[in-house]
Amino acid sequence: MKKKYIYFFGNNKADGNARMKDLLGGKGANLAEMANLGFPVPPGFTITTEACDEYNRQNKKFPTGLQSEIDKNLTRLEREMGAKLGDPNNPLLVSVRSGAAASMPGMMDTVLNLGLNPDSIQGLINKTNNERFPRDAYRRFINMFGNVVMGMKHHDFEEIIARHKKKAKVENDTDLNAEQLKNICKDFIAIYKKRTGSDFPLDPKEQLRKAIIAVFDSWNNPRAVKYRKIYDISGLLGTAVNIQAMVFGNTGNNSATGVCFTRNPSNGENKFYGEFLLNAQGEDVVAGIRTPEPISDLAKELPIAYKKLVNIKNKLEKHYKDLQDIEFTIQEGKLFMLQTRNGKRTTQAAVKIAVDMVKEKLIDKKTAINRIEPNQLDQLLHPTFNPKAKRNVIASGLPASPGAASGKVTFHADEAEKLAAKNEKIILVRIETSPEDIGGMHVAQGILTTKGGMTSHAAVVARGMGTCCVAGCGGIQVDYEKEEFTVGEKTIKKGDYISLDGTRGEVILGQVPTVEPTLCGDFGKLMKWTDEFRRLKVRTNADTPEDAQRARDFGAEGIGLCRTEHMFFGEDRIDYVRQMILTAGNVTKLKISVNEAKAELNKAPKKKLSSLNNKKNNIQSKLKESQRLYKGALNKLLPMQRSDFTKIFKVMNGFPVTIRLLDPPLHEFLPNEKHLQIELAKKMGMNPKEVKDRVDSLHETNPMLGLRGCRLGITYPDIYEMQVKAIIQAACAVKKQNIKVFPEIMVPLVGTDEEMKVLKNDIKIIAEKVLTEKGAKINYKIGTMIEIPRAALTADRIAKYAEFFSFGTNDLTQMTFGYSRDDVGSFVPQYTERGLLEKDPFQVLDQDGVGQLVTTGIKKGRQTKPDLKIGICGEHGGEPSSIQFCNRNGMDYVSCSPFRVPIARLSSAQSAIKEKQ
Repeated sequence: MKKKYIYFFGNNKADGNARMKDLLGGKGANLAEMANLGFPVPPGFTITTEACDEYNRQNKKFPTGLQSEIDKNLTRLEREMGAKLGDPNNPLLVSVRSGAAASMPGMMDTVLNLGLNPDSIQGLINKTNNERFPRDAYRRFINMFGNVVMGMKHHDFEEIIARHKKKAKVENDTDLNAEQLKNICKDFIAIYKKRTGSDFPLDPKEQLRKAIIAVFDSWNNPRAVKYRKIYDISGLLGTAVNIQAMVFGNTGNNSATGVCFTRNPSNGENKFYGEFLLNAQGEDVVAGIRTPEPISDLAKELPIAYKKLVNIKNKLEKHYKDLQDIEFTIQEGKLFMLQTRNGKRTTQAAVKIAVDMVKEKLIDKKTAINRIEPNQLDQLLHPTFNPKAKRNVIASGLPASPGAASGKVTFHADEAEKLAAKNEKIILVRIETSPEDIGGMHVAQGILTTKGGMTSHAAVVARGMGTCCVAGCGGIQVDYEKEEFTVGEKTIKKGDYISLDGTRGEVILGQVPTVEPTLCGDFGKLMKWTDEFRRLKVRTNADTPEDAQRARDFGAEGIGLCRTEHMFFGEDRIDYVRQMILTAGNVTKLKISVNEAKAELNKAPKKKLSSLNNKKNNIQSKLKESQRLYKGALNKLLPMQRSDFTKIFKVMNGFPVTIRLLDPPLHEFLPNEKHLQIELAKKMGMNPKEVKDRVDSLHETNPMLGLRGCRLGITYPDIYEMQVKAIIQAACAVKKQNIKVFPEIMVPLVGTDEEMKVLKNDIKIIAEKVLTEKGAKINYKIGTMIEIPRAALTADRIAKYAEFFSFGTNDLTQMTFGYSRDDVGSFVPQYTERGLLEKDPFQVLDQDGVGQLVTTGIKKGRQTKPDLKIGICGEHGGEPSSIQFCNRNGMDYVSCSPFRVPIARLSSAQSAIKEKQ
């Protein structure tokens, strides 16, 4: 069967309808639908997206049969309009517009007034008795054709118009008379030939063919490609092409053109919203060539057409049951509808419109929930830049944590704290952040790093804090000594102002004013509706009572990841942590030395016994002192940790709290800079060389593969003993205050069932001892984080000892791909751009690879324990498509940063609704 490439519409009927967007594009499908509804739509025809796809596949050649279909449908259009393309007596003019299945406003190309040449201009003058209108249409056509079809620059034409307006002493295009426009067209034709090397085409059919090709080609123009990438639009065949009879809003002051919305797209108010221009064509409104008038003023200028427009917009919204974005033209008092589509809107408006339409019984709750794009909720929860403010973007990185911030540049965390104490607004700029920067990160308005990905330290911590962050900005070079960074030829010094857009990943020179988000009652209502449909629980990743409270306010149902290492950097405790680390190593080393000395004594002759015995005693003395300092540091940290957990348990009253025992390698807590090592040695009463040697000995080439996680707990069991005591003691304390407490102790980085067995046994002994001492009963669980591929593959054995699994997909992704998550910014953007990776796997869960490990881990774990509680606590726990994966695979909960809790609740509800449908 011969493939159909063209669908006709007009005269109250059409070959297509609104359900055919994939084939006809949004514009073509909705033009067909409006024609079927009996609305005044200028007739025309749509070339399908399949034709565009085949054109691109066939090395930019029309598919077989397309040209004959174009000719056939053009003849039909001429018959319906009673006019003919290029006819010198009764000319037909057409528009050629793009239109993909997904709305991409302004990204692809349009040509208006096609069919004009000197003969048809004269025909229009004779027909309308209005010389100015055809001359105006012709100069518009030459401009658009030159720009869209031949790639000329707009300013080539704008300079000519500006020169003629200056000569005529007029300000607006509408003030130019017919003769002046005729002269402008002559100059346009001349510059066209000069720039293109060819004469302007006079044959309307040649004009039409070239315009269709230009629209097909615009599918792959840079701005359209970038738009699809930004908005994650994929899987489409291409753009449709809509050839439609022209109607004219520029025939005089009884004509107009405009764009309107059935409701306010900025705030969602149920009020007709839009703009129009008298005596103009559509691009005048869009391009801002003239200042439009509010749509309400059209009631005074053209009341009959306005009344009809209001009637149609009401019918369109009821028909589509959504906010409509409408384009219209009024020609000599008669209204024509040129487009309708679901309108773009702010998140605030999207929420209000969805809730209002449920109240108005236009849609149900499920539809309202599905109307909101989950990631857009970030706009409601973080500050944003004033959309009217100018931006001087100097660099781009990864949009690591949404929001907007302006402040003075500083390069050191301690200095950031000092300046913040003086109420200075600070942007902390680092090559990469480490846990010891936490104080400066906490007080900064925004964080900028040259290295690191979406799950780097800076990104993860910033999201948890709700602080704006741009990470992996490789285009800037930081010089700590000079306290400046350079980007291209620009140098930004300490104290200079910059602004960060964490939603776009942009670095902006100077200060850009921000606007604070406002959470309306409709937001709360929508969130309650999500809870009616979702199955997955939503927890938060929180390490402080403040983060925990924020998450509770956003609807979190527990803590899925409390990272104890983040608690160790407070000024009141970091020194004890460092004392613990420095002395722990000494204890291990001295124990070995004592054993060696004892062995040496056993073998030594009598005459050496005395000196060797003194040597042994000396080592034992040092060992006792190191043990004293080691235990002393742990004893100081115990009440601090207990206090931390007590506060968090109080906030999470009645909800589970999963606490991960110390995970990162110890060197992260020690200073690398020489002057800080000297300062630490003085505090610890040690030789600076001893501190340096200890820092060097703890340094690991790849910390992911070294002494961290459960390996740390097995090597230095006293550290985990202190933490477990603190957890259970805190639980007992809050239970006495009638607070419901459900602690879950999580062992990190388990790779073998033997590791889990040993540590579970140790934890249980410590916990039961505390409970016996306190005479209390606490319902606690011991589980693990599955973040090593081997753990996922042997999950059935690990589940014998674990009471819950929490998938740490940040590290699981890192291990599976062999990518360092702190360095992916240097190559992953290129990988995604070239199609080597569909998405950054640290932002969106790799369901084909990492996802298989997760699925295997779930199945194997539940083979051993059918009721095993399973969640996810990596950053993927707040990403919509990853949440859908978690829901499909039967997880019990997802856990994410506090500001992503509403996103996770909405995504979970959408996933549940989709699954049932």
